[in-house]
Order: sequence, then C-alpha cells, then structure tokens
Amino acid sequence: MKHETTIEAETCDCAPTADEKRALWPSLLTRRSAIALGVLGVAAAGIAAAPHVPPAFAADYPSWPDVQKAKANEAAKNAEISRIQTLIQNLKAAAVRAQQAAEAAGAEYFTAQQNFLDAARRADELQAQADKQAATAKDASDKAGRIAAQLYRNGGDDTALQLFLSGSAKGADDLLARLGTMDTLLQANNAVYADAVAARDSAQKLSDLAKKQREERDRLQKIAEQKMIAAQQASDAADQAVANENAHMDDLQAQLAALQDTTKKTIQQYKVGVEVRRKQEAERKRKQEEARRRAAAAAAAAAAAAAKNNSGGGGGGGGGGGGGGGSTAVIAGWCRPNHGHQSSGYGYRYVQCGPSYCSSGFHEGVDLADGCGTNIYAAHSGRVVYAGPNGGYGNYIRIDHGNGIGTGYGHIRNGGIYVRYGQQVSVGQVIAAEGNTGNSFGCHLHFEVYVNGRTVNPVPFMAARGISV
Repeated sequence: MKHETTIEAETCDCAPTADEKRALWPSLLTRRSAIALGVLGVAAAGIAAAPHVPPAFAADYPSWPDVQKAKANEAAKNAEISRIQTLIQNLKAAAVRAQQAAEAAGAEYFTAQQNFLDAARRADELQAQADKQAATAKDASDKAGRIAAQLYRNGGDDTALQLFLSGSAKGADDLLARLGTMDTLLQANNAVYADAVAARDSAQKLSDLAKKQREERDRLQKIAEQKMIAAQQASDAADQAVANENAHMDDLQAQLAALQDTTKKTIQQYKVGVEVRRKQEAERKRKQEEARRRAAAAAAAAAAAAAKNNSGGGGGGGGGGGGGGGSTAVIAGWCRPNHGHQSSGYGYRYVQCGPSYCSSGFHEGVDLADGCGTNIYAAHSGRVVYAGPNGGYGNYIRIDHGNGIGTGYGHIRNGGIYVRYGQQVSVGQVIAAEGNTGNSFGCHLHFEVYVNGRTVNPVPFMAARGISV
C-alpha cells in the first residue's frame, strides 16, 4: 500500500518528494515549535486567565496525502479545493476578529484608565478645596474669638456704669462713645461668627464630597485593572491567531496550488520561500544577539563609569531592534526613555482637535519626539505588565518597577512592541519603536510615570533621579 501511494504521488505530481519533505518539513516543525513555545511562554508569564482560542484554531488541516488522494478524483479534488479555500478564509477571518477584539478591549481599558485618573484628580481638587475652606473657617473662628474677648473686656469694665451714674455731660458723652464702640464690636462679631459657621459648613460639605469621590476613584481603579487584564488577554489571543495563520497559510496555499495543477512550480517556490524565511529569521536572530551583546557591553561600561565617577555612564539598548540608534545614559538605575525633545508637557493644556478626535484637556505625561521608528528605552528595570493596544494611547507598554512606581509608553508604531507581558526588562533596554498610533498628531513617545497607580509629572520625578526629560 505504501508503494502504491508513492507511485500515485509521482504520477499526479501533487506532493513533495522524500527529499523535498526532508527539506520542507523540519522548517515547518521548527516554526510551529517556536510558536508553541511562545504560547507556553505567555502562559508562564502569569496571565490571569488563558486567552480565548478562536474555533478556527482547532480546524482539521489537510495533509499532503489527503491532497494526493483528492487529486485522483475530480469530485474529491473540487471538494478538497473548496475545503482548503474555506480554511484559508477562516484563518484570515479568525486573525482579523481577534485583532478587532484586541482593539476593542484596549479601547475599554483606555476609557477605564482615563475615568480613574479623572476621578482621582477630582478627589484631590475637592480635598484641596475642603482644606482651604477649613483654614478659612479657622481664621474666621479665631477672629470672632478675638472680637468676643474685646467685647468682654469693654463690657466688663464698670467705668461705663460709673460714668452713667455720675450724670455729668462729659461723662454721658464718654458713655455713649463707649456704648457705640460696644455695639459696633457686637455687630462685627455677629458677622464674623456667621462667616465662621458658613466656612465650617462648606468645609464639611466639601470634605464629604471628597470622601465620596475617593470611593468612586477606588471603584474605577478596580475596573481599570480588570480592563487591563482583559485587554492583555485579547492582545495575546490576537497574537496567537496571527501566529496560527502564519503557521498554516503557506502549507494550505501550496496544497491548493497543487490541486490546481501548478505543483512543480508551487513546490519549488515553496522551497525557495522557506529558505528565504529561514535566512531572514537567522539574520534577525543574529542582529538581535549582536544588539544584546552591545547592550551588555554598554551596560557594563556604564556601571564601571558610575562606580568610578559616582555618576553615570553610557547604557545601551538591547532587545528587538527598531529604527534609530544610539545608547542612552543610565544614572542611578534610570535613563531617558528616548532621545527626543519635549513637545508637550504634563498637566492641563489647550484642547486640539483633528479630523476624528480631540486631545485631552489634561495631559497625563510628557511627549518626546525623536522621529518615526526610533528606539524607546525602558526608563528603569522592571516587569512588563501590559503590552498591546490601549485606545487613545495606541500601542502601549506599561512597566512595573516595584514599590508602587511604574512607567507607561504610548503611540508605539505597529509591529514596534519588542517585549511581551510578564517579561523582565533592564534599564536602557530597547522595548519598542516610536510611532503615531492612537490619538496622535505625529510620531512621538507619550511617556507617563505612575505612583501608586496615579500619574505624576515625569519632569521633576526624573529630575530627582538625575535624568532630564
């Protein structure tokens, strides 16, 4: 039976020869093994729940013997052609759906995060107003107390009574003057007392509102954290769908061509394509390893310089590549996230509108513009807690540095995220490439610093660590 199959294959010329299989199949297995290892790596990173796997991932893909048998019968061949075409469409559709789901989840995460930050800022503002009113109430209360003491001293002096009893004209005038002063003081005291009560009540009301706003802030923070987890899962599922598409697409297209009587040409092109991809992958790994060695050498030089000068040295980028070059200075374990100039600062700003969206009225970070595709560096060592789409931030990375400190990197170009969820990164490591994704009017890095989940102004924060941004 095995001999008949071999003859059949040679007759229909629809499957690779034994030599071709040895040349082709190891490459496919290696690529699929790499994908499997990548999925396991994501799982090991500690995502709260496994990403949803689209139904197309479990499809029963045809083998070359299936194609060979189908070609022997016209009806079977047509059925197999239809089946493979459907599988190809399903693969593409599954990848598109997964990517759309990731974008939607990222948008929800972005909205939830902005709601939390807005609520936190509102809570701070209300508390500041409450504190100001409390100080006003205290001042009014102290003033009322001083007037009351003055009234007591004037009213408690029996000279006025003696003057009244004396009946002298001079004494009467003095008495009227003294009584007039007491009346003025009494009116002033009543007004100041009323102001003190009003200020006290206002301070209490604002304090109550601030307390409710803090409760709302905490509620929204939990929602934002849940949305971040969901968005990361959706992003990983999208990556898995694309990997699945890549793993099967070449094989299916070659099998489809074989059924459509272009086997010899297709097999040869397939072999050439696999070899080209193999060389490209080898070159990519070579460059990545070279970048890693350069980064290690630069980091070692930086550490040596820091030890010698008690300051900083040159730290380097390692990682997945990207446009733009050069290392970045590392000082006391921190570095500038890219080499660009600051194009927008932190805080309230003028709202700008484009064709499809408007900028926010409060800027949660600083914008550093260095050019499309240039390197983005990890500002400090830590663990990647998010890597994927994030609504208005576009493609976005968030790193947890421990002790309540974190940093965020937005508007990364498509395909420019070089790290994954759960990965440990070092200060100065290249983690991404600058882009123009999300709500952006041009290529730049949107850089945020978080303290206990809240954004703070990166400029003084980094300056305190010896870094100018």
